[in-house]
Amino acid sequence: MLKKLTILFLFIFAGFLPVRAAYVLIPMDESQQNHLKAYGIAYWVLANNLEVDWLLNYRGGSFMFKQIPALEKECRVRGVTFSVIADGQAASILDEIAQPEVNMDLVKLEKAPKMAVYSPKDKLPWDDAVTLVLTYAEIPYDVIYDEEVIGGKLPTYDWLHMHHEDFTGQYGKFYAAYHSAAWYQEQVRSEEAKAHKLGFEKVSQMKLAVVKRIEEFLSGGGFLFSMCSGTDSYDIALAADGLDICEKIYDGDGTTPEYNKKLNFNNTLAFKDFKLSTNPLEYEFSDIDMTNLRRIPRNEDVFTLFDFSAKWDVVPSMLCQNHERVIKGFMGQTTSFNKNLIKSNVLIMGDNKAANEARYIHGEFGKGTWTFYGGHDPEDYQHMVGDPPTDLALHPNSPGYRLILNNVLFPAAKKKKQKT
Repeated sequence: MLKKLTILFLFIFAGFLPVRAAYVLIPMDESQQNHLKAYGIAYWVLANNLEVDWLLNYRGGSFMFKQIPALEKECRVRGVTFSVIADGQAASILDEIAQPEVNMDLVKLEKAPKMAVYSPKDKLPWDDAVTLVLTYAEIPYDVIYDEEVIGGKLPTYDWLHMHHEDFTGQYGKFYAAYHSAAWYQEQVRSEEAKAHKLGFEKVSQMKLAVVKRIEEFLSGGGFLFSMCSGTDSYDIALAADGLDICEKIYDGDGTTPEYNKKLNFNNTLAFKDFKLSTNPLEYEFSDIDMTNLRRIPRNEDVFTLFDFSAKWDVVPSMLCQNHERVIKGFMGQTTSFNKNLIKSNVLIMGDNKAANEARYIHGEFGKGTWTFYGGHDPEDYQHMVGDPPTDLALHPNSPGYRLILNNVLFPAAKKKKQKT
């Protein structure tokens, strides 16, 4: 019996041993049949304590790793295109990438990051593009919300996505359209009860405390990602620290007089000099968002990714890996960012120049980094409350969703000194 168990263990273990002198290449250009699940394969390799070579700008940002039989099986099961190449072929690829005249580079991915999504526990995966694609790509994540953040759980994670949240305490400014809806009334009741339980008089005060804990996480070296209203409402909460910007219909009392003149833009990550909407019935937070100002026909609604130097600008190159440079636009409560209101130290990675709007921006804070991505769902042009979920099996090669997954793998990268 012991002999049989020993043989079984060796057989299983062998499935994770590299086969000598062979590598697996997962191309990420147009030849890849499932780009989104390819990221899940890369994460799976990292989770099994093996390194991944991310080949920046080589065939769309391909992945390469030492061959293991279990990996080949996993690729087949998930429908991911791959090829097995000899060590000589792998060496030739790396030599090509290393040439100084080509815009390519190699980044080592070393450890699977621990993922968290800041989201209400009753939200379903299709309520948010990030949870939707993490689930589809088979990348594990934990859902945490106000209790866990205020309770100090954030430092146990490497990466945090902020769900399409309203950090201002105005319940997404859905009052005009949905104040009589049962789901809206339940949200208000639940949020107020939670705020009181956690020791806050108002929901806005609780959300500000959450924002500050997230800021501490970021400052300490965390990786922050957000889309839609989680982007501008985060900065608005920071700028409005010490002010009351919620009208009576939201928190039962009035606002700080002339609060737009008292915003502190020194507190914010990305935006400056913005003005808040003073109409509590308007479905808009501020003039950061370009939704109401856009005059772009749907068939012309696109944005272009910037072409960064892979050898010199490694971070933005990682975040912009794609098989397409022009990405279909998509709307959200916060669709895009007014370029005039973006701080000078913020890096714009994707924009629509004609509309003067940025769609994809990045920055540093303390030891950490953050990325904001405008819009709600890259494959649902104008997602409405109650709309059915996007079936990502119909969009396995979505370049818009690839930008999300670039951010997911980003924390796994071995720290590399920037060239000077």
